[in-house]
Amino acid sequence: MTITQPDLSVFETLESEVRSYCRGWPTVFDRAQGSYMYDEDGHTYLDFFAGAGSLNYGHNNPVLKRALIDYIERDGVTHGLDMSTTAKRAFLEAFQNIILRPRDLPYKVMFPGPTGTNAVESALKLARKVKGRESIVSFTNAFHGMSLGSLAVTGNAFKRAGAGIPLVHGTPMPFDHYLDDQVPDFLWFERLLEDQGSGLNQPAAVIVETVQGEGGINVARAEWLRNLAELCKRRDMLLIVDDIQMGCGRTGAFFSFEEAGIVPDIVTVSKSISGYGLPLALTLFKPELDLWEPGEHNGTFRGNNPAFVTAAAALDTYWADGQMEKQTLARGEQVEQALRAIADEHPELQPDYRGRGLVWGMEFADKSRASAVAARAFELGLLIETSGPESEVVKLLPALTISPDELDEGLRTLARAVRETA
Repeated sequence: MTITQPDLSVFETLESEVRSYCRGWPTVFDRAQGSYMYDEDGHTYLDFFAGAGSLNYGHNNPVLKRALIDYIERDGVTHGLDMSTTAKRAFLEAFQNIILRPRDLPYKVMFPGPTGTNAVESALKLARKVKGRESIVSFTNAFHGMSLGSLAVTGNAFKRAGAGIPLVHGTPMPFDHYLDDQVPDFLWFERLLEDQGSGLNQPAAVIVETVQGEGGINVARAEWLRNLAELCKRRDMLLIVDDIQMGCGRTGAFFSFEEAGIVPDIVTVSKSISGYGLPLALTLFKPELDLWEPGEHNGTFRGNNPAFVTAAAALDTYWADGQMEKQTLARGEQVEQALRAIADEHPELQPDYRGRGLVWGMEFADKSRASAVAARAFELGLLIETSGPESEVVKLLPALTISPDELDEGLRTLARAVRETA
């Protein structure tokens, strides 16, 4: 595909140097539909990024768009803080009837603010309030957000350094496979908890991702998650599962922890919960933890009513019959087969691939290759990003609604990008 030089002058002169994604994809996007984005010069890009997991149902999903337009045209409430509205009621009822009750999950629902890090901050605050302790345990290569509390339980050194102040009251432990399975699970963690001289304050909670997205597509085994849940219960620590990127069906089931058969004390949800890419976040927790005083945690945009509308429509459309999970798992098998074929074609690159559902990563012995593959993929009309502490993993995050043909198209482009950079 021939790319004409886009006019990026206003972005380069006026917008902050902090911008990132636009550097890897140097064009000006104009519109998007389904699994495709189009720039102002008419070039087409197949999207294997999906708004960093915020667009599980694709761009401008027609069912969700219709619900949103109808709501706006009838002058439905847009901004309502935490006031009771018909849009919020419809969402809560759909969430309870379609998601929580069928899974026998007893959670209360909190709207902490519009983004994932708001949900994490409120989860950490609640855990500390309930347990009366400060320390939170997180895991190596974790990513939980960019505000200070979330950064304190994030592993990436570059992101942590941006805080500009000490990040305290967080202690990292080895994630699953971090020690190459040479050490029994949680041996170090248990030893620190038992030893009065270890220097580890009794934690209020443990926060974990079942699949570390930003950390490099590191997949925790169901057994490891079950053992972690058991450890938390035995040691009087709350278990927080950060399902912001891996929830809403990304790994197959609506919640990524369902496969392990665990019920976390607190769950954070954002990204694709609105279904349409509109800001919305939830903090879910067991009823006995609901010790908040009215207004003790709040935010001006914690009640995004247009997001409630599209969220309810997404639940009604995609989660009422159980088909979405089956489709996602089938699409995941399609991805796995393609990545296996790429690995078989290029043994000299020592590739490794891993994932669940429709989140996958491919890593090479040469850590710089992932960025080269992503850059070539863009030139070929495919949007993919990298992840991992050294951007060493090619990350695949297509919409759950992608068709088999579209998925095959993107995987063939990825294979070509690997071939042409090898």
